[in-house]
Amino acid sequence: MGKREDIKKTYKLYIGGKFPRTESGRYIKWTDPKNTTYVNVCRGSRKDFRNSVVVARNALTDWSSRTAYNRSQILYRIGEMLEGKRSQFMDELMLQGASKNAAENEINRAIDRLIYYAGWADKYQQIFSRVNPVALPYFNFSYPEPTGVVSAVAPNESSLIGLVSIIAPIIAGGNTVVVLASDSKPLCSITFAEVLHTSDVPGGVVNILTGHRSELLEHFSSHMDVNAIVYCGTDNDEITLVQQNAALNVKRPIVYSDKDWMNNKVQDPYRILNTLETKTTWHPVGV
Repeated sequence: MGKREDIKKTYKLYIGGKFPRTESGRYIKWTDPKNTTYVNVCRGSRKDFRNSVVVARNALTDWSSRTAYNRSQILYRIGEMLEGKRSQFMDELMLQGASKNAAENEINRAIDRLIYYAGWADKYQQIFSRVNPVALPYFNFSYPEPTGVVSAVAPNESSLIGLVSIIAPIIAGGNTVVVLASDSKPLCSITFAEVLHTSDVPGGVVNILTGHRSELLEHFSSHMDVNAIVYCGTDNDEITLVQQNAALNVKRPIVYSDKDWMNNKVQDPYRILNTLETKTTWHPVGV
């Protein structure tokens, strides 16, 4: 028998719990830093993003109405399934230029970050809710609730840990999300989608696109049915674009300029709060 040819993985999009090819039929020929391996990665389009927003909106009611404890369980399950795909993530991180030790550390930190937000998913309400003093016969209290559909632009310099650090706090708060993966290191994003697909995450809660930031940022920031946008980066022109487009429908712009996503300083419950809205309720009491 002749030498068997390996089957090359096709890196598709992840929309609505499915793995479609881009509607445009376009691909990015991604080449590793040593210029020895190339893979075809889908080049997501404006229509792919619009389709993702539709399914994210449809998934919002179910996901936001689930108990915080259930969302916590699902986040923990994502961590478990990521652990099971460790060898595949190792291969992809090393193919993208990481050393063996660096790849292993990044996977460990990504798992730890999921467990961190799983722990906070049913506790942040106790920290951020409050009873407000009022000089009237009313019981007045405020508590956080999901903003809605969030678009997110993952950090370009990070492959796995940056993606996880963006997605986890958004969905921990009951939001749904459409994420644009790293432009330069996209491989781990679709493998992470495979983790999500086997982790009890309902279809449409997390949608992951690959493509060029320069092409899609305009649409991620200006879509009228998106309630908040999370942008990761330091490019002043891109930040200005995000903030100006966010003003079109008063969506909340959140900018993270972190460069070291391995640092524990980038994880805290306030990142959950960033994509929540505070609801205040007045309830009359007997006099």
